[in-house]
Amino acid sequence: MSGMERLEDEEQLVIRAVRGDDRALADLLRHHYAMLYRYMLKVTMNKAMAEDMVQETMLKAIERIGAFRRQSQFSTWLISIATRRYIDEMRKKQREQKWQTQEQALQAIRFDAAMQRQDWPHALEALGTLSYEIRVPILLKYYYGYAYEEIAAWLDIPVGTVKSRLHNGLKQLRKELDANEQTRAGTGEKRRTQ
Repeated sequence: MSGMERLEDEEQLVIRAVRGDDRALADLLRHHYAMLYRYMLKVTMNKAMAEDMVQETMLKAIERIGAFRRQSQFSTWLISIATRRYIDEMRKKQREQKWQTQEQALQAIRFDAAMQRQDWPHALEALGTLSYEIRVPILLKYYYGYAYEEIAAWLDIPVGTVKSRLHNGLKQLRKELDANEQTRAGTGEKRRTQ
């Protein structure tokens, strides 16, 4: 079979798959599996991850075949799905790693405070639960005493955004501190009644 005949056969399979022919879709996916795997192996440089990405791509293709408009080749469509899936996975891992790093840093500060026999104030504990976008303005304004305008300039955001983050952050802090206070009070009552 020549390359042209294969292309025409693939075009017919794509048309049938888009119309809901499961067998045609299975044939297409089977035909493109090796190409997609080689691509993902080069992208991920990790055999297990490449295998997972190919499987997820195949599942997405099965879910979305009805939306395939045949404006590109089927292989190109699969590669675009796989690439987006890989980028999403990397972003997710980056967020998880960032969160883990922040959590480890917070634990290190707690450990240092304990080693120096300092109290770890509940306000600092509550501050640690805030996102950095809110925590930084609160620290700069209320702990270090900087003006709204200075904070806005350093963070490269409008003054109104600084005020909004401070307002929302203080609300979150109050809620967190109230919850901590109720927990401590409940624990203290249990001790007294035992």
